Amino acid sequence: MSKILLWSAALTLALDQITKVVVVFWMELISKGQIDVWPGFVQFHMAWNTGINFGLFAGQGDLVRWFLVAVALVVCGFVGFWMRDEKKPIALIAAGLVIGGALGNSLDRVLYGSVADFLNVTCCGFYNPYAFNVADITIFVGLFGLVIFSTDHKNS
Repeated sequence: MSKILLWSAALTLALDQITKVVVVFWMELISKGQIDVWPGFVQFHMAWNTGINFGLFAGQGDLVRWFLVAVALVVCGFVGFWMRDEKKPIALIAAGLVIGGALGNSLDRVLYGSVADFLNVTCCGFYNPYAFNVADITIFVGLFGLVIFSTDHKNS
C-alpha cells in the first residue's frame, strides 16, 4: 500500500478516536446525554449504535457485533487491494478515509460493544433523531472520492 493511503487512514483513525474521547468522555457526553453546540442546528447527542447505518440490525447481540467488525476488515482489505496500483494522490487519500473510518468504528465495536455516535444536525424546525461520528463522515466522503477520482485499472 502507498504511504499516502496509509497516512490518510492513520490520520483518519486518529481523528475519529480523538473526537470520540474528547466529546464522549472528557466533555462527559456519556453522562449528560446531550450538549448544545450551536443551538437549533448542531448538538452532541450520545447514541451507542450496535447496528449499522440508522441503527439497522441493532440489538442483535455479539454475533452481529463481530460480524460487522469482520465485514469492516474485509472492506478495508478490499479497498487496500483495489488501490494497490493507484497513482492519483486524491484517490489514495479517499481510500484512506474509507479505511480509517471503518477501522475507527470497528475499534469502537471491539472496545465498547457498539459505535459511539454523537453528532446531530437539525435545521429549520426539522427534528433529526439520528447521530453520527467523524468515521461516518470520512467513510461517506471517501467513498464519494473513490467513485469520482479512482483510476479505472482495467484500461490503464
